[in-house]
Amino acid sequence: MSAMLEVRGLEVNYGHIEAVRGIDLDLNANAITALVGANGAGKSTTLLALSGLLPKARGKVLFEGEDITKLAPHQIVARGIVQVAEGRAILTTMTVRENLELGAYRRGLKNAGTDLEYVFHLFPRLKERLDGIAGNLSGGEQQMLAIGRALMAKPRLLLLDEPSMGLAPIVVQDIFRSLRAINGDGLTLFLVEQNVRQALKIAQQGYVLENGEMALSGEGRSLLGHPRVLEAYLGG
Repeated sequence: MSAMLEVRGLEVNYGHIEAVRGIDLDLNANAITALVGANGAGKSTTLLALSGLLPKARGKVLFEGEDITKLAPHQIVARGIVQVAEGRAILTTMTVRENLELGAYRRGLKNAGTDLEYVFHLFPRLKERLDGIAGNLSGGEQQMLAIGRALMAKPRLLLLDEPSMGLAPIVVQDIFRSLRAINGDGLTLFLVEQNVRQALKIAQQGYVLENGEMALSGEGRSLLGHPRVLEAYLGG
């Protein structure tokens, strides 16, 4: 597998506070890569910097060989990198249909019919609630909508920030099954998660971030058995 996204020496600051300190990442094409760690480790900060939503103090980001370090968020989206935000960030006063259509805004709705059917295939409940107000959906359905809206942009790399946050365990299982299916259809995923067990279970490659620095990396399932991961995150 080739590296679709290469991150070298990434540093991100909040004022004088160093939130991310010189991390390196490689995201392989057609794979799931997980970035895990405790709350406050710098995971979401990393994702926001990759999306262009936070400035990078130092470092370089290459996407398929192109330097995208200094691109604006809309330029990064135009390259095919789309983020599902933490907390879902759906437009709660609009319908499910309108939220999905907004995902395809850059491409134009006339080109999005097949993608809409794909979203319905993944998440049948969205089709059932298509003309309902998005704010009336359950937490799990809102997460499905957030993922579906991102898919409507036809990404080549999908960034997901804490997709299991606030969801019941059975719903988390459904979301992660959907992520495996999306990856199985050829989409590259970068998954940022506090749910270490679930994330590393589905990831081909994993990174563990601690206090803004990279602590461990390796195959996802191998990291599940690493003594440091077991002790710090899995209660063993």
